[in-house]
Amino acid sequence: MPNPRNPGSPNDPRSQQYGWAYGSGQPAQPSGPEPTNVMPTIRRPPGGSPPQAPPRGGYDRPLPQPGQIAPTPGQQGGYGNQGYDQGYGQQGGWSQPSEYGGNGGYGGPGGPGDGYGGRGGRQPKPKKRHPFRRFVAIVMIPVLILVGAVAWIGISAWNKVDKVPYEPTAGERPADQPGTTYLIVASDSREGLTAEEKKKLSTGDAAGSRTDTIKLLHTGAGKTIVVTLPRDSIVPIPGHGETKINAAFAYGGPELLVQTIEQNTGVRIDGYVEIGMGGLARLVDGVGGIEICPKKDMKDPKAGLDVKKGCQEVDGVTALAYSRSRYAAEDGDLGRGANQTEVISAIGKKATSLGTLLNPAKLAEMGEGAEGLKVGEGMSVIGGAKFLWAFKALAGGSAMTCGVPIRDFAVNWRKEDALTMFGHIKADTVDQIPADICTPTGLPE
Repeated sequence: MPNPRNPGSPNDPRSQQYGWAYGSGQPAQPSGPEPTNVMPTIRRPPGGSPPQAPPRGGYDRPLPQPGQIAPTPGQQGGYGNQGYDQGYGQQGGWSQPSEYGGNGGYGGPGGPGDGYGGRGGRQPKPKKRHPFRRFVAIVMIPVLILVGAVAWIGISAWNKVDKVPYEPTAGERPADQPGTTYLIVASDSREGLTAEEKKKLSTGDAAGSRTDTIKLLHTGAGKTIVVTLPRDSIVPIPGHGETKINAAFAYGGPELLVQTIEQNTGVRIDGYVEIGMGGLARLVDGVGGIEICPKKDMKDPKAGLDVKKGCQEVDGVTALAYSRSRYAAEDGDLGRGANQTEVISAIGKKATSLGTLLNPAKLAEMGEGAEGLKVGEGMSVIGGAKFLWAFKALAGGSAMTCGVPIRDFAVNWRKEDALTMFGHIKADTVDQIPADICTPTGLPE
């Protein structure tokens, strides 16, 4: 009989404690409390802490299936190579489970899967191509080059324009008024012309400088308006009594002319533009010629003009002759004013057309014609562009074109009607000018 005090060894089939393993009965029940089974653990290394969960992860990855056994610490793989990694005993400390986009379970590099271990996380989507962006870039590059070329040509041409003083230094000027009013002057100055050019342009050899054209161009909230002041208008000139208005230019240049106009009209002049004979011809040639529409055959040897009735393209020489002729024009000097407005309008139409503005070669030619221009001091290149743009309405036919109201061919103004017209310009309400006051020649119709 087995000795209870000697349970024997595991190799003895007669052992009281181990005999059951050899078919000798049931194992002996322990006399004391049953020992607790404890899973083996591994200490966390001293360094490292759980990282924050990244914004994206493998929530769409498969979870472990029932019946699968978790690997023990240190075992590679796991749920079909998805694994728990190696627990705390590997390099790198804490490693985020790949459900949150990490690199492993509770430890090292783990398996290549992405369940509770592995490298996991959603794969980045391939970048989409944007053909529209490429198209925009292809289109914008030449556009920017064109804009740069146009700006450079415009600034270069502006630098060739002379700037002259025009604001009166004596007397009291009208207060600032709404809108913008420009004084446009075409002088008969032969300055800078060679003997050959004088002959070609039929200018003669007269000395001095007088104004063949005096016009007010007003632009504002309403319609654009151009008012012609006949050069033979009888008005008081400061310091010189009552005489023809163009004498003011001969006596004191742009400053006295501006002072005379402001005192007789009450309209404040905000900008000044002057062009000589040679400058007008060059400007017309610079825009590639213009169209004029004489209402009858016109022949004037003194101006060098010989054109037929009807619309036709002309060059700078013919355009200058057409605007200067007073003997072949209807109504003499009054009719000449209407022809001058027609020429100015045609220049503006060509100068502001897309065919000119988007063609650097044509812009360069127009810039050469700008050498004959003079503008008032203080006008910037942007101010010059605004002045040019004001011609767009004139060229498009939407502007009002009027002669200052006169009562006879001696060019005496109808003062009441003239003051009504100028009052609306001062108030920037030109749309309200009565139709019987605004006529091409200024004579009542």
